[in-house]
Amino acid sequence: MTPQRNTGAGAEAELPEYAGHYRLQERLGSGGMGVVHLARSTSGMKVAVKVVHAQFALDPEFRGRFRQEVAAARRVSGAFTAPVVDADPEAERPWMATLFIPGPTLAEQVKRNGPLRTGELRRLMAGLAEALRDIHRVGVVHRDLKPSNVLLAEDGPKVIDFGISRPKDSELRTETGKLIGTPPFMAPEQFRRPREVGPAADVFALGSVMVHAATGRGPFDSDSPYVVAYQVVHDDPDLTGVPENLAPLVVRCLAKEPEDRPTPDELMRELRSVAASYDTQAFIPSQRVLEEETGAGHAAAAEASGAKRSLGRKGAAERSGAQGSGAEPSAPESGRAPGPGPERGGRRRWVLAAAGVLSAVLAGGAVLAVQGPGAQDPGKGARNRAGGSSSAAAFTPWSVRPAKSATGAAAGTGAAGLPLCTYDARRLLCAQSGLVSALDAADGRVLWRHALTDDDRPVGAPVPSGGLAQVITHSGRRLEALDPASGATRWQRDLSAFPGVRTVGGTVLLTGTDGRVTGVDAATGRSSWTRRIPGLGQPYFVSFPQDPLAYAQSTTPDGRTRITAVDPATGKVRWDERLAGTLDLVGTTDGSLVLLSRDDDRGTVDAVVRYRPRDKAERRVRLGFALQEPQTTVHGDRVYLLAFDGSLAAVDLAGGKQVWSLQTAVSRGSAPAADGRRVYFSAADGRLLAVDAAKGKLLGQTALRLGADSDKVVATLPAPEAVDGLVYAAAPDGTVFAVDGGDPAGW
Repeated sequence: MTPQRNTGAGAEAELPEYAGHYRLQERLGSGGMGVVHLARSTSGMKVAVKVVHAQFALDPEFRGRFRQEVAAARRVSGAFTAPVVDADPEAERPWMATLFIPGPTLAEQVKRNGPLRTGELRRLMAGLAEALRDIHRVGVVHRDLKPSNVLLAEDGPKVIDFGISRPKDSELRTETGKLIGTPPFMAPEQFRRPREVGPAADVFALGSVMVHAATGRGPFDSDSPYVVAYQVVHDDPDLTGVPENLAPLVVRCLAKEPEDRPTPDELMRELRSVAASYDTQAFIPSQRVLEEETGAGHAAAAEASGAKRSLGRKGAAERSGAQGSGAEPSAPESGRAPGPGPERGGRRRWVLAAAGVLSAVLAGGAVLAVQGPGAQDPGKGARNRAGGSSSAAAFTPWSVRPAKSATGAAAGTGAAGLPLCTYDARRLLCAQSGLVSALDAADGRVLWRHALTDDDRPVGAPVPSGGLAQVITHSGRRLEALDPASGATRWQRDLSAFPGVRTVGGTVLLTGTDGRVTGVDAATGRSSWTRRIPGLGQPYFVSFPQDPLAYAQSTTPDGRTRITAVDPATGKVRWDERLAGTLDLVGTTDGSLVLLSRDDDRGTVDAVVRYRPRDKAERRVRLGFALQEPQTTVHGDRVYLLAFDGSLAAVDLAGGKQVWSLQTAVSRGSAPAADGRRVYFSAADGRLLAVDAAKGKLLGQTALRLGADSDKVVATLPAPEAVDGLVYAAAPDGTVFAVDGGDPAGW
């Protein structure tokens, strides 16, 4: 068979025909580390072969991780894993072959056929408990147990993909500030103390996997990994739909403290007494679809029967919300909005962290505001305001803590938190816990401070609109419109009945719990109109700089993505389109929509789509490899995507290709910002990094700014602001700082 080739810019050159003496036949999927192939040995034995991406084969750190994966997989090979057949981690393209196991992943089974039956759930939980017992017995912690890493074979579940597992005696250490895992299935300690993760973290993941298997969603459900991080650490799990006889065990698995969770042996003992009608029916896998990316590392085409079953998920309205009415409280700025009905099921708690995980997004641009439930905002902070002046020529870098007290003592991150700032008319409008302030963009001087009632926390950065600074608070659910020159309150409004809030141009759109939308004049606070948006049950809007429209995104019953464009001044629908596939609207440019093609089960994006409503022209640009939960900015015809694991990619929409990719090693970075010459983003340790927009080369970075609470995880970082040659950023130590964007090497 002719070796397969990846296509598109940034793709690997010709893939190998052989790995050792195993002939590669079909590509099964692609993960962050490599490509997985169905292969055969000389004798005809089927194996799954993972071949490391060429770009990572030259990286000593990735080689070290791959050696560790091979060692861990060999140590745990047994009845509940895919045994390692052969491997060569020292090859030019390192590879590992494991026994081929027919069967879908749990993620695929649930997506295709709906939640498992009660008997199947008991069997799955028992099988996973036994698997973890065997894994832990040989001193290995998996650290990434999730539905796509569980194969449903006929003889029971198999745990696979030890790519980020860690033997207790491993010498390899996670680099400073880098967290590895999949947020919906990570334990609290993986966010708080990543170097101290033990076997109990796998038990927590088992609990999350069981909720997914029983309901089709996670116990901490959100489209944003940063909001999930906060919920995992602080919130109670949502177990709606989990069978009553299994729920107590799942609750114990999801305990916040490791010592409160049962061991796999304890789980196995308790499962034996769950119900006398223990279902021993084997899983019947459905046909495996090739070319789907799987984080598991391998799965295969399997001939099988089995009728499809409805997901049977309860709608969001059937689960109690924060206000007891099924309404979902408003979220940080979001680029993915749930549509009406049950497809977006699951409780979402949208909150900010005072000292731990912070779930707030730096909203950038004059037309951005906080939005209802959804994923990370596709355009947050990634705004380049036209100008390109030489204002940076005589500029002196500055750094200031807006929350500094009158006595001169600086407030720590535990007191006021990470500043969330927006650039507006030569000012930076910043919000922190209990405080809104304005800074002079030229030198960082604090122009005014405005205290929030009862030390309330803002949801996102202030949003300039109607000549005022719109500030939404979390606990009080209140919108305050402040004078940007003095900080005085011009008007305010109670938002307790409005789970969705979005500012577009000079209008604030409020989505009520009854689905009706109200347009409010941002300058006066007066309601201009109230109406239902035809065809939308409870719309949540997104918007983008220099675009006068608001957009509502939802999923149709046939799995298509529906985009509705609304005039914010009148509430009238301008146009309504249905596009094929699961897409996220992340920006607009020159009359076109920019969307990401997403695999919801794996949280990955494999393509950027440009769609022009006026003539329905569509262009899809494939990425070199799928990106995990990328944050995105659109600058002209360029789209920049920064993945959860630090992979940064640039896509040229005009040329229809990915032009470069870079592994930055910055996990959970901010949304990027771009000014045409450079791409900027922040790291969790307070660094600001700059990358050459044309070549994808790292140009420079600032020093660390961790602050006193360096052991705390900041779940969402504010994106930098690139304005007229200067770059403004905020850090976990409570500072806001400015640097010359033209000299990253001198930072």
